[in-house]
Amino acid sequence: MNTLKQGACCALIAAVLAGTAVAAPCSRPMVAVSAIEAGAPLTLDAVLAEVRNASPEVRKAALETRARLADADQAGRWLNPSIGLELENFSGSGPLAGFDQTETTFSIAQTFQLGGKRTKRQRAARASAALATAECNAILRETELEAVTLFYELDAAAQLVRLADQSAELADTLSETVGKRVDAGAAAPPELSRAKADAAALRAVAAQTRGDMEALRYDLSALWGSADPVFEAPVPPMTAPVHAGPANLGQHPAIKVADAGIVARQAEQDLARAQGIPDLTLSAGMRQFEQTGDTAFLLGVSVPVPLFDRNRDATRAAGYRVDARRSDRVAVEARLLASQRASVSQVRAAQERLALLENDALPSARSAYEASVQGYAAGKFDLTSTLDARKGLIEAGVAVIDAARALNTENMRLRSLIGAAPFNGDIQ
Repeated sequence: MNTLKQGACCALIAAVLAGTAVAAPCSRPMVAVSAIEAGAPLTLDAVLAEVRNASPEVRKAALETRARLADADQAGRWLNPSIGLELENFSGSGPLAGFDQTETTFSIAQTFQLGGKRTKRQRAARASAALATAECNAILRETELEAVTLFYELDAAAQLVRLADQSAELADTLSETVGKRVDAGAAAPPELSRAKADAAALRAVAAQTRGDMEALRYDLSALWGSADPVFEAPVPPMTAPVHAGPANLGQHPAIKVADAGIVARQAEQDLARAQGIPDLTLSAGMRQFEQTGDTAFLLGVSVPVPLFDRNRDATRAAGYRVDARRSDRVAVEARLLASQRASVSQVRAAQERLALLENDALPSARSAYEASVQGYAAGKFDLTSTLDARKGLIEAGVAVIDAARALNTENMRLRSLIGAAPFNGDIQ
């Protein structure tokens, strides 16, 4: 590889390493101090800090990066010399009996790798380490997004628990109203049984919702390797939906992985090409003739003859892998661009959905239920209409919670695609 190509290769590796500088967990040992405060409400900042500090998946990838850096140091070592000792012409027959005609040779040999093999081997190892760093950053980004998604799901679950409790209270209040009407002879006794059964069903839903929330707490804490979620209900931040400008995907971890993969495969191809150049072995030594007591120096040179194997097949295979990495890079960029555009559409749709539910559907459902309760107490409406109105109110509340969760989740997915906060390494 000429000087220009070598410089370009080094520049690409440096760019990969520089682009991942914000992702400290992949370039330094993780912090052992927990960012989660026991008994305190969970915040998004604490979740992201804990993932960056203690995620087992990220820790594993970071250790692989350090291992490949050690491999790169090893790849730059010189080959060890070899020492030889030979005894000739002894314990034979006739004049060669015994050790009178013995020739003792002591030699030292050193193999010199030609074609820049050692440098290219080390460069390939460094490129592999840069690839490991990029892969670690990609794992970190995926883990952060998973943690953020679970955070908002947990927040939605907590809201559903509160909504379920409020619904159960409404059911108990309605049961009291039905009981008063039954006592007054204005309603049939089966209506009271129906109201109580409905209230019990809502309390059962509340219990199930609490179980779902508890399961989410364990799922979230498992992301940073903890089986004991000591935090309380989450407190979501006030994060406005991000507005993505022109697509700039060059800093996304997946693109970094693709770029680093191309550099690594190119370095492997250069090494494979250099492997076809024979190495040179020089030897020097001293020979002692036992019969005369004379000594003589020896010099030797040996070079393998590349008659059958010039490593051309391995070089060709490495070239195919370079082409595959380049093709993968194009596919990754196209996939990320499509995901970004789809996410922008999803955020816009989620905003519209939430606005309609909060401003129109929920207030209308609340007014309808309040009117139906008053009408039932006055004997104007039947119990079925009142229960249907309450069902509509509950469904509207659930829809609002789900719409807010979807908006927050999609907004964070878009932020992760464009590298906006909190996925740029900063804590808000």
